[in-house]
Amino acid sequence: MFFDTKKAIKMPLFGKKDNERRVRRETRETEKQHLIEDKYVLKELLGTGAFSVVRLAESKEKSGQLYAVKIIDKKALKGKEDSLENEIKVLRRLTHPNIVQLLETFEDKYKVYLVMELVTGGELFDRIVEKGSYTEKDASDLIRQVLEAVDYMHEQGVVHRDLKPENLLYYSPDEDSKIMISDFGLSKMEDSGIMATACGTPGYVAPEVLAQKPYGKAVDVWSIGVISYILLCGYPPFYDENDANLFAQILKGEFEFDSPYWDEISDSAKDFIRQLMCVNVEKRYTCRQALAHPWISGNAASNKNIHGTVSEQLKKNFAKSRWKRAYHATTVIRQMQQMALSSGGCSSATRSPTPQRSMSTGDGNLNGAQDKPVIR
Repeated sequence: MFFDTKKAIKMPLFGKKDNERRVRRETRETEKQHLIEDKYVLKELLGTGAFSVVRLAESKEKSGQLYAVKIIDKKALKGKEDSLENEIKVLRRLTHPNIVQLLETFEDKYKVYLVMELVTGGELFDRIVEKGSYTEKDASDLIRQVLEAVDYMHEQGVVHRDLKPENLLYYSPDEDSKIMISDFGLSKMEDSGIMATACGTPGYVAPEVLAQKPYGKAVDVWSIGVISYILLCGYPPFYDENDANLFAQILKGEFEFDSPYWDEISDSAKDFIRQLMCVNVEKRYTCRQALAHPWISGNAASNKNIHGTVSEQLKKNFAKSRWKRAYHATTVIRQMQQMALSSGGCSSATRSPTPQRSMSTGDGNLNGAQDKPVIR
């Protein structure tokens, strides 16, 4: 009888298989910790989050080459490990010029390190406010880039689920810098199961999410419609002091093109927004259809300077100090589940703008940030 060496190698040594695994895991962790220190010099702090910090890093192999390293505290992340694994899995699948790239990952006993492409151009709204001139054509060019990136994501089976202006960053300070999509913490791959979790940021979230129905790629298109609306007037399409009323508006698709803010905006732009912010998912445009719309692919976008009006409203409604405020809104979601609200078609409804305050959502317990407008 011959001794099977292959089986022998797989057999636990002295019945201590778990111990062997632990030793191998700790060895890998030590090696990975050493690797990140070997390859990068970690520099100043760029930002902080609930479970992580982001630091600037310089490559030791290529002097002067800078990256952003997201450092996640394992202890703080306890119980949410699946979320991090999902984010890494999603980012590894995506390679697109308008999506912030994950380059490599490291892990030690206490932390996980995500080495990301560094973007230095700042946030979308800040750049618009700082510009001397801003037109529909500028907004159209921005949305085209977002649509191309999201169309690519959808082809890869990825749904972002939290598209909003704060997650759109300029690659560099250059005047003609491209826009980048960031923050894939709530993203999900369609092949990982049915999506029905209430997540996202209320002002940007699609009606089917609030209605607690199964949903898919179309939720991202709705969010792009909301962003397009804001880019052309400086305030969100849905707002109310009462949270239940806000969600009721979204569920019904109640928004309008208020005068005087929309008086100079082209009919093509308004039609584009209606096609994206359509409550009926079957009638809502896909990214591919949106890219073919004349406001994006043709010459329908106006070259009239709308900077004065838009920047004034952006400063009033999206002050950074207010972006940071957030609170849980699960109770409101529960209220909405019990409201028998019928879904509308693609047309917008009428109501008057009123002063508002901020609120937000996240996965399941709704966290994030978004302000409602203070139109004057």
